[in-house]
Amino acid sequence: MLGVILCGGQSSRMGTDKGLIKLHANTWAQTAADKMLLLQLNVVLSVNATQFNEYLSVFLEPQLIRDHDDLQVRGPLAGILSVHLQYPKEDLFVLACDMPLMETIILKHLLMAYQEYPLNGAYVFLNEGQPEPLCAIYTAKALSCIVDLLKANQLPKHSMKFMLEHIQTFTISLNDDQKKFFRNFNAPAELNGL
Repeated sequence: MLGVILCGGQSSRMGTDKGLIKLHANTWAQTAADKMLLLQLNVVLSVNATQFNEYLSVFLEPQLIRDHDDLQVRGPLAGILSVHLQYPKEDLFVLACDMPLMETIILKHLLMAYQEYPLNGAYVFLNEGQPEPLCAIYTAKALSCIVDLLKANQLPKHSMKFMLEHIQTFTISLNDDQKKFFRNFNAPAELNGL
């Protein structure tokens, strides 16, 4: 399994690249990567082409996976499928860089579900009945099926939630006290108190 930190968003509301915002001494991207390293996973970062050079100043080139131009999709799905195309045999443990409050214990819950219920294609948390697809595990087999649907023009929407409708998914409902870990930050005003 490979840990994947999703950093490829536009960060338009934040006004600066969210993955490169610093929390204490580390960038958000490095903070997320460190949580995956605690699970003893190798980690790569999904970035778009415009971010690549800036991330090279912080990360090693082999750690950076650029979005594939020929995928004809945007957003998180483009990042996840780009990593899948480069590592087609690896299951992917995905975490968005803009969830700086995430705790490793939450990630361990997902990893245990993956190990205990191996016949599913995806493992996600439910937050008030809605999936949290940017902190999830996707199997290589399921992602291969999604690529096939995309090539056959049978994936009309490219949202993560729509993709999950095409994968056998194991879900874990969040407790009220766990929901704070999934908060993502999109604007500078939201950073107060971090």
